[in-house]
Amino acid sequence: MQKLVVIGAGMASGRVLEHLFETDPTAYEITLFNAEPRGNYNRIMLSPVLSGEKSYEDIVTHDEAWYTDNQVTCRFGEKVVAIDRARKVVVGEKGEVPYDKLIVATGSVPFIVPVEGRDLPGVIAYRDLDDTNIMIERSAKPGAKAVVIGGGLLGLEAAAGLRLRGMDVTVVHLAGHLMERQLDEAAGYLLKKDLERRGIAVLTKASTQKILGTSHVEGVELADGTVIEAELVVMAVGIRPSVQLAKEAGLEVGRAITVDATMRTSDSDIYAVGECVEFEGTLFGLVAPLYEQAKVVAKSLLDEEERFSVKELSTKLKVTGCDLFSAGDFAESEGREEIVLRDPAKGVYRRLVLEGDRLVGAVMYGDTSDSNWFFDLMKNRTPVSEMRETLIFGQAYQGGSPLDPMAAVAALPDDAEICGCNGVCKGKITGTITEKGLTSLDDVRAHTKASSSCGTCTGLVEQLMALTLGDSFNPNAVKPMCGCTDLGHGDVRRLIKAKELKSIPEVMQELEWKTSCGCAKCRPALNYYLVADWPGEYVDDKQSRFINERVHANIQKDGTYSVVPRMWGGMTSAKELRAIADVVEKFDIPSVKCTGGARIDMLGVKKEDLPAVWADLNAAGMVSGAAYGKALRTVKSCVGSDWCRFGTQDSTGLGIRIEKFMWGSWTPGKVKMAVSGCPRNCAEATCKDVGVICTEAGYEIHFAGAAGLDIKGTEVLTQVATEDEAFEVIVALVQLYREQGHYLERMYKWLKRVGMDSIKAAIVDDLDKRRHYFDRFAYSQTFYRKDPWAERASGAVAAHEFRPMADLSSFKEAAE
Repeated sequence: MQKLVVIGAGMASGRVLEHLFETDPTAYEITLFNAEPRGNYNRIMLSPVLSGEKSYEDIVTHDEAWYTDNQVTCRFGEKVVAIDRARKVVVGEKGEVPYDKLIVATGSVPFIVPVEGRDLPGVIAYRDLDDTNIMIERSAKPGAKAVVIGGGLLGLEAAAGLRLRGMDVTVVHLAGHLMERQLDEAAGYLLKKDLERRGIAVLTKASTQKILGTSHVEGVELADGTVIEAELVVMAVGIRPSVQLAKEAGLEVGRAITVDATMRTSDSDIYAVGECVEFEGTLFGLVAPLYEQAKVVAKSLLDEEERFSVKELSTKLKVTGCDLFSAGDFAESEGREEIVLRDPAKGVYRRLVLEGDRLVGAVMYGDTSDSNWFFDLMKNRTPVSEMRETLIFGQAYQGGSPLDPMAAVAALPDDAEICGCNGVCKGKITGTITEKGLTSLDDVRAHTKASSSCGTCTGLVEQLMALTLGDSFNPNAVKPMCGCTDLGHGDVRRLIKAKELKSIPEVMQELEWKTSCGCAKCRPALNYYLVADWPGEYVDDKQSRFINERVHANIQKDGTYSVVPRMWGGMTSAKELRAIADVVEKFDIPSVKCTGGARIDMLGVKKEDLPAVWADLNAAGMVSGAAYGKALRTVKSCVGSDWCRFGTQDSTGLGIRIEKFMWGSWTPGKVKMAVSGCPRNCAEATCKDVGVICTEAGYEIHFAGAAGLDIKGTEVLTQVATEDEAFEVIVALVQLYREQGHYLERMYKWLKRVGMDSIKAAIVDDLDKRRHYFDRFAYSQTFYRKDPWAERASGAVAAHEFRPMADLSSFKEAAE
C-alpha cells in the first residue's frame, strides 16, 4: 500500500481525506501531521464558540473515532520541520515519516501590524481554537476592554463574540468603511449602525500608531493621538499563505505554493491545497474553492482526471446576525449603471451594477434571499435588459407575476453553491438524496454536511429536498390529530376560533368527530386549545388531562408520586427549607433530590398523602412547581450582579419577575426558561425554551433550545436595552407560542414550523402586535394563575380522588 503523508489537519485537507475514503478507503496508508494538538474542526464556526453559543465539541468535523475508523495515524501537536524530497520523507519534531505522495496543507498565518508593542502579552491574532480560548479567558475579567484591529469579517466576528462575553469592544479599521472588499459604502454604513446598536464602538479611517504597555498591553494609540484603553488587542488585519516549509524544500513558490490544475506542485509527488496555494496568479480564502481543490487532489491521488479552475466567487456572509451578500465587481466605472433599493425601516439595501445588458456586480444587506439567483445571472452572463424594470426586486417579480417558489431552486445549476460553510453544491445534495434514499433534513445534514453549521441555508436545502422527492416530501403535510378526525392540529385551532366553539362536545359536533367522546390523544389537545383560546369562558376539563396533571404530581414507576414546590428563580429561605424537611420526616418520604432546574424534588409520596403534603407546604407559602404540566416549569437563574463579580444585570430579579407573572399558564408543551447574568451563561440559557443572556449593553433574548431527546442550541430573537423590554418580549413570545403551537409541540418545533421571520414580525418588528400578545397573556392569567395544590388541600375536591387503590387479594381468595 502506498504511503500518503498530509501536513495540516484543516478543513481543506480534511475534505481530501473524506473524498479518498468515500472512493477507495484502502488506497493509501495515511499519516496526518498537525501543529495544533487536535484534528479537523470547522474554523468558520469559531465565532459561535467565542460568543458562547457553541462549544468546541459542537464544531469538530473529524473526531478521534473518525480517524481511528479510517486508520489514520495522527501526529497532532507535532510540527513538521522539513520535507526531504530526495529521500521522500517528512521530518517531524518527533521523527521521520516516509511518503510516496505528500499533501501540503499548511494554510495561512495572520498578518501582525508591525507597530511598537505588537509583542506584548495580550496582543493576539484570531486564527484558531487556541486564540479563541485566550480571548474567552481574557474576557472573564469584569469590565475588561478590548480593541480589535481590522474591520473585515474575522475582526467583526471577534468583536461580536467579545461583546457578548461582556467586554467593552472597539473596532479600529483603516479603510473608510467596514468590509470594504465585500461591501460598498452604503452597506458598510448599515453594518456599522448594526454593530453600534449592539454596543460595539467602530472607528473607521483609523490607523494604529502603537500598542501601549510595559509588561502587558494597556491600550492602543492611533495616528491622530487618540488612546483607547485595552487589556486585549486582537489583530485581524489579514492573512498570508504559510509557505516557508515549501520554500525551504525547494518547491516553486510565488505569493503562495504554485500548483497546476491537478493541484500538483513543481514536484509531481507533492500536492498542495487550501490557503497556501496559488493557481494562475490567484490566492484563495473562501471555503468553496478550497473544497473544490480538495476534490481535485483526491481524484489526482486516485489517478482520475479532474482539473481545478478559477470560478466566479460570491460572498454570502452572516456577521453578528447581519445578512450580507456581495459578488462580482460593484465598483463605479464609465459605461456602468446601477439600480439601488433602500428600505431604511427594515434595514434592507440592494445595489445591482449593470454593464450593457449584463449584471456584473451585486451588494445586498439585510435581505439576501435572491442572492443565488443574482449570482447565477452574473456567472452565466444572462442578458437582463427585458427584466430591467423589476430586476432589483428579485426573481419572484419577473414576468409580471409571482413565480412558482420552486422555480428559482430548480433553475440553479448543479454546481451552484448551497452551503457556503461546508462548500456543498446543489448536485451533491440532490445526488445524495437520490442515491441514499434520504427523506429528512437530518439525513441530508449527516450525509452532505449541508445546513449543519450556521444553518442559514436550511430553507434552500429543504427546497431541494422537495424538488428531488416531489410529493413524498412535505414537512408541512397535515397529520390528523388522531384517528377520531381527519383534521390536523392547525385546522382544529383555526376552526375553534372561527366557529367560536367553546366546549369539547361543540368541537366534536361541529367538526364531525368520528367518535362520540374522543380519545386520549385528542381530548387533552382540545382541552388545551379551549383553555388557551377562551380564557374566562371555558372551564378546564380535568378529566381531559393526563394523570400527572389531574393529580398535580408526577407518578413514579412504583405508583408513588414526586412533589416539587416552586422556588421563584431558584431562590429559597430557611422557612421553606424547614417546611420541606418537616414534610419529608412527617410523611416518611424516602428520597429528596435537587433538580436541574434548581428546585427540590420529594420522591416517593403516597397518593393518599398528597393533599396533606400540599397543605403543609402551602402553610409555608409554597405553591405547585408544575413539574408535571404542559406549562411553565422553571425560570433558572444565576446570582447575577447582586453577588457575582462577573454579573452585568440582575438576572435573579428578572427570573423571579418572569416566573411570578407567568406561573400557572398552560402551554402547548412544557416551557423551561433561564436568565444568565453574563455571557458565561451559568444558568444554561442557551438550551432552554426561552433564555436571556445579560450583557453590559442589555438583554439578549434567546428561544427554541432543547436539551432532551433532541439537542439544540437556542436562536437569538432580539437584543433589548432594558429589563422592561426584555420582560415584555418574553411574555409576548410565550403568548404567540400558546396561540400558534400544536399540543405537545415544543417551542423549537414550533419555530421550525412557522419560521423565524413570522415570529420576529409579530414580536420584534411590530411593537403594537407585541403589546397585543402581552396583554392577551396578562388577561389569561387573571383566570388561570391559581395554585391547584391549595384547591386540593382545602377539600374542594372530593377526598376519594386521593384514596389508595383497594387491595383486592382478599376478595379473590373468598371467591375461590
